[in-house]
Amino acid sequence: MAIKIHALLCLGLVLSFMSVASAISGTATYNTIYVPSACYGYEDQGVMIAAASDDLWDDGAACGRMYTVTCTGPTNQGVPQPCRGTVTAKIVDRCPSPGCQATLDLSQEAFSAIADPNAGKITIDYD
Repeated sequence: MAIKIHALLCLGLVLSFMSVASAISGTATYNTIYVPSACYGYEDQGVMIAAASDDLWDDGAACGRMYTVTCTGPTNQGVPQPCRGTVTAKIVDRCPSPGCQATLDLSQEAFSAIADPNAGKITIDYD
């Protein structure tokens, strides 16, 4: 019995490291305008949405992808910790270069769910 419990604990530890290792680091900003969107035009996709940077856009294949986004900290030194948690956001638009300032440009609602909007730009992990 003790061996089975030990084996399960070890398996749980390995799996927790695998989920952390699969997250990708980036940055996030927020926007309030996604209509019309590059993916869905004027069709409402809710408020937990985002625009993908060119790195994620994949010639439009990013449309509809869901990303779990976790705030990891501020981008500016001296700014208080803005983080509040994690959110899942759907890609509905493109945030093209050179104007795009982040990996993901979240809706204001999605950004507010994970960070203080006064931060403006945050570091994130996403998968």
